[in-house]
Amino acid sequence: MSTAEKNQTNSAGFILLGFSSSQDHQGFLFPIFLCMYLLCLLGNLLIILLIFSSTKLLQAPMYFFLCHLSLADFGLSSATIPKLLYTLATQTKAISHHGCLTQMYFFVIFATTDNFLLASMAYDRYVAICHPLHYARVMSMKCCVLLAAGSWLMAHFHSLLYVLLISNFSFCGSREIPHFFCDVQPLLKITCSDTSIIDKLLVSEGPAIVLGPLLLILFSYFFIALKVVKLPSKSQKYKAFSTCSAHLTTVALFYGTVIGTYLRPSSSYSVLRLRVASIFYTMVTPMLNPFIYSLRNREIHAAIKRLVRNWF
Repeated sequence: MSTAEKNQTNSAGFILLGFSSSQDHQGFLFPIFLCMYLLCLLGNLLIILLIFSSTKLLQAPMYFFLCHLSLADFGLSSATIPKLLYTLATQTKAISHHGCLTQMYFFVIFATTDNFLLASMAYDRYVAICHPLHYARVMSMKCCVLLAAGSWLMAHFHSLLYVLLISNFSFCGSREIPHFFCDVQPLLKITCSDTSIIDKLLVSEGPAIVLGPLLLILFSYFFIALKVVKLPSKSQKYKAFSTCSAHLTTVALFYGTVIGTYLRPSSSYSVLRLRVASIFYTMVTPMLNPFIYSLRNREIHAAIKRLVRNWF
């Protein structure tokens, strides 16, 4: 196919089918998704504000990574949910070709950054519990900045790789994407181009991006568990576990949906499963993370009180 023909086939854009074609269902879903999205934005922005307003928190590795995690969660929801809300409110399901690629680019960046940041936070907990005497030296601010910057940069290159490949695809058949945002797998289902290269990436580089950080998390908590078991008192064990409980909950929520969605053979691809799981990791998990990390966190509570006193 010539470049002119390819440009002509791609200029029409796509149709995002979303969740339901029923007007009643869409009217029911809109206020639910809107409330969840607003909670997600407010919660994550509050966490970022609290950490930036406290030098003590910002210089603590755990809260430094939490600030970046909240920023990635904020971006992950904002890359996908506003278009869904707009579609539900106006019944306008069209999205341009460039708009689709842009949405996919930012979605992959923020989702991948979440992945790497969770691994960095697990490493931080490992050093804090297993090597407390060396914690300040190992988890220096320079190390934290390098881990955070590396997470964002690797996510950028990972996303750019897929976007550049898909941007050269032609879509000469159906332009209906059975999803509420532009993702890699749904686009591959409707292209008429050869997808062998990107298919190889999805079964090699893709799982490595997800499973690599997950293996680091599992190894970190394996050694943490060995250390906690050897602690002499129950109070010490409880204190050590409590510093990891929020992170473990976030890891379970994030990886539970991501692995169940993406690390499956293409023959078992399910549109309904993809949509439901996507709501969890683009809206539910980012909405819950601020509550998970602040619910029983005394330092966050103290930062909230300081912020309220300064404002009022």
